[in-house]
Amino acid sequence: MSDTRLSVFKTYKLYVGGKFPRSESGRVYEVTDKKGNWLANVPLSSRKDARDAVVAARKAFGGWSGATAYNRGQVLYRVAEMLEGRKEQFVREVAESEGLSKAKAAAVVDAAIDRWVWYAGWTDKIAQVVGGGNPVAGPFFNLSSPEPTGVVVVLAPQESSFLGLVSVIAPVIATGNTAVVVASERAPLPALSLGEVLATSDPPGGVVNVLSGRTAEIATPLAAHQDVNAIDLAGAGTDDGLAKELEIAAADNLKRVLRPQPVDEVDWAATPGTDRMTAFLETKTVWHPTGALGASGSSY
Repeated sequence: MSDTRLSVFKTYKLYVGGKFPRSESGRVYEVTDKKGNWLANVPLSSRKDARDAVVAARKAFGGWSGATAYNRGQVLYRVAEMLEGRKEQFVREVAESEGLSKAKAAAVVDAAIDRWVWYAGWTDKIAQVVGGGNPVAGPFFNLSSPEPTGVVVVLAPQESSFLGLVSVIAPVIATGNTAVVVASERAPLPALSLGEVLATSDPPGGVVNVLSGRTAEIATPLAAHQDVNAIDLAGAGTDDGLAKELEIAAADNLKRVLRPQPVDEVDWAATPGTDRMTAFLETKTVWHPTGALGASGSSY
């Protein structure tokens, strides 16, 4: 037997509805490292793939948004456990994708896993921060509570292939939304591998759907899609023309739009705060009668 063996190259696939399809178009494109060395062929998603991802996200929304906040926190923490178990793979992919040393890539991956745990802890706390009882003049209880917006399209950051990716996905699903993620066009491998982690964790299929390909080609039909409720333009930050085009398309059905920050102002390692969670929450206010309030106080 010969001692020479052929390497088994990994086949990267999309993650849609809990399954791993190739692009329906059959297209792929080459992903290279910072020096131009070939890393992998990945699916070049089409408009049909984008529509399929929205259908999967909408189908999953009822169950995911209806789960208790505590349960969502448990599910997200399980994802962090699985990421921890596959840390070595993500360190390699981040190092190759972003041109980092192994030590720096390991620090990025650690930060990304910690960020995922951080958002897992917020699932059952955000309601106390942005909701509560409101003082009103009259015999009523007036209560405001946050509810998820719905299906959110997330354009992943182009340069931060893993920490930035986690920083935009986790807050969306932590608050009960479902997500269609357009991976970094230049460095999609960590995002596609995250799909494999999600498939072997507890999030139901369709809660997160991951597409790879040309950001503008995929994002344009998603921004105009009538069954998408919101869009995060983080990954369009380097292209003002694209961001403006997507904002205009999103206005057709009054999508919520989280505008991109200038790339030189984004620090994905900084403490994120609650902004990305509240960006995709709606506030429901309920009035409930307490009964007549007389001079002696309430009669209920």
